[in-house]
Order: sequence, then C-alpha cells, then structure tokens
Amino acid sequence: MSRLPGGTQTKAMKLLYAAFFVGFFMAALLPASETIPQALPPSDDDGAIPRVVNMEEFEALVSNSPFTRSLGVSDSLILTGVAHFEKDTFATLLDTKTFESHVVSKTPNFQGWQLVDVGGHTTEIETWSAKIQIPGGEVISVRYQKAPPKPARTKSGGGSGASGGNSPPLSTAQMTEAKTAAVNYKEGFNADGYPKAPPPEMVAKLSRLSTSQREDINKQMFGLRNQGLGLDERRKIYEGMVDRSLQRR
Repeated sequence: MSRLPGGTQTKAMKLLYAAFFVGFFMAALLPASETIPQALPPSDDDGAIPRVVNMEEFEALVSNSPFTRSLGVSDSLILTGVAHFEKDTFATLLDTKTFESHVVSKTPNFQGWQLVDVGGHTTEIETWSAKIQIPGGEVISVRYQKAPPKPARTKSGGGSGASGGNSPPLSTAQMTEAKTAAVNYKEGFNADGYPKAPPPEMVAKLSRLSTSQREDINKQMFGLRNQGLGLDERRKIYEGMVDRSLQRR
C-alpha cells in the first residue's frame, strides 16, 4: 500500500482527532440530558411559584375595611378620671352621646366592661388613657378629654343633671343633698361610701377643699351611686377624688 504524502497525512490525522473528541463530547452530554427531570404538571403546586390571587378571598376585607369601619362603643367614649386605691384602679368614662357615666375596674361592671390598663403621667391629666376590654374580647383605647357641655334639659318633672357632665342625671333631692353636704361635710351624705359620718382623717382633708369642690365631688358620687356601685367601691372612689382635688390645689 502506498503511503499518503506528508501534508495529506497530517490533515487526515487532525480530522480523525477532531472526530474522536466530538464523539466523546456528545457521548458525555447524552446521559446528563437524560437525567434532567421533566417539569411538574401544571396541576402540581410545589410552593415555588406564587398562586394566582383569588379576589373572592378578599371580599370580607373589602366590604368591612378596618380603615373605614366604625369602632362602635369607643366612638363616643372619653376618659374623665382615674383613681388608684391600694391595689385597685378605677376609671370613669363618659358617653358623649348619651351623657351616661360608666365606672370600670379590673372587675367587669354590669355591662361586662373591664379595665385592662391605664397610661399617662399621674400629674398631667391630658396624657391619661385607659384600655377597656368589652364583651367579645375586643380591647378599646379611650383617652382623656374635657367633658363637653351637657345639653339643656327641658323641664318635664324630672331632676337636674349633675355638674361637669360626667354623672347620670340626679334627682332634685340628690342635688340638694350634695349642696348641703358640701357645707356640712363633717356629717357625711348618702353617697360617700361611709356607713356613718366620715372618719376624722377624711374630715381633715375635706376641710382643705372649697365648698364648690366638695359639692362637685358629691354630685359625682351620687352619679356613681345611681350606677349601682357598692358601698366599698364608692368609698374608695370618694377618697381618691378628694386626694386628687387636694393635689391640684
């Protein structure tokens, strides 16, 4: 057999090597391509791709938006006072629509309202706030506000309202007794929480208040009595009101 010329032989060897490497490369790629997993069927959800939003799931949020709905009971409530007695804390609330006063503490009142927490600086009444839990578990926040003027009541044989707008309507007899007891404070009155006359230390504190201050406190105490507050609770609140009035002098 005759041999190929030198140049032709070199080209043939190069083509042979090239064909060998191309074949080897394709053989190496083939197993890898066969091991690539196929895409999951569209019906399988592996969580990697977000699901299409279903607007029906948001119908409740759209129809009852938390940014536009009314908070109900808290809309008309304001905080008018906070009193601390040993381990007990009482807060007085005013419904500015009905001008009805409410007293709340850690023990639920007859409406099921319960005082959860109070905030603010003790000597800065404008910073006071209270958190109230109402039936159903919802907790509402009520801030201190000055009670608005109470609308004038038409004369219909009923009583007159208590001063300050933060007590339920009082009878004429209660208004008279509150005024009389403000002068004769040593004798006590029917809403102060004492079974008899107030003790000497309480009399000493009352003597340092003005007659108008005592009368205003007496009217508020009658309002709390009309709310159904018991003797012990009224006594604690009465003593707290007197102490706070002395601090503001």
